[in-house]
Amino acid sequence: MSFEYHVLVLCTGSVASLKVPLLCQQLMAHEVLVRVVATDSAANFLECETEMPEDVKVFRDKDEWASWNKRGDPVLHIDLMKWADMMVVAPASANTLAKLANGLCDNLATCVARAWPLGKKPAIFAPAMNTNMWNHPVTKKQVETLISWGYSEIPPVAKQLMCGDKGEGAMAEVDTIIEKIITYKIERIMSDYFH
Repeated sequence: MSFEYHVLVLCTGSVASLKVPLLCQQLMAHEVLVRVVATDSAANFLECETEMPEDVKVFRDKDEWASWNKRGDPVLHIDLMKWADMMVVAPASANTLAKLANGLCDNLATCVARAWPLGKKPAIFAPAMNTNMWNHPVTKKQVETLISWGYSEIPPVAKQLMCGDKGEGAMAEVDTIIEKIITYKIERIMSDYFH
C-alpha cells in the first residue's frame, strides 16, 4: 500500500510568498510530495527558479498554454487537481481570496481552485494581507463563503507587517500550516489503512 501524499501549494501575490520555499522544504521533510502554482503577482516576491527546493516543480500561468494546442491535449489545471491529495492556498492574498469567493478563474491557480472537488479532497487557505484589508467588511464574507463550501481556514496572525503597520493580517507561521497539513495526511493514511 502506498502512503504517498501530494500537496499542491497555490502561492499568490502577498509578501508572505517569501515563506513558500520554507513551507515546501518542511513538507518534504515530512515525506510529502509538493508542487507549487505561483501567480504572476507572487513572482514579484519569489524567485521560483532559484529559491525553491530542487525537487519542487513550480508552475506558472504560461505553463497552462505550453501543453495545450488542440482538443485532447493535457489541461494543466485539471491534471494538477487530479495529482494533488490536498490544495493549500498560502498565502491567500486579498485579491485571490476575492476571486475564490466569487468563482473567478483567470489564472492557473484560480482555475485549479475552481476545479477542486470540495468535500472530497481537503482545501486549506491561509490569508495574508494588510490589517486594513483584513478588517474590510467584505473579507469576513469571503472567508465565510469559502468555509461554507468546505475550505479550512488557517487564520492570519497579528504582528508588525512588512509595510510597517502593526495588526492582524500576517500569514500564519509555517509551522502552523505544516501541522494542519500533516494532520490531514495522517487522517488519509489511517483511512486508507483501515478500509
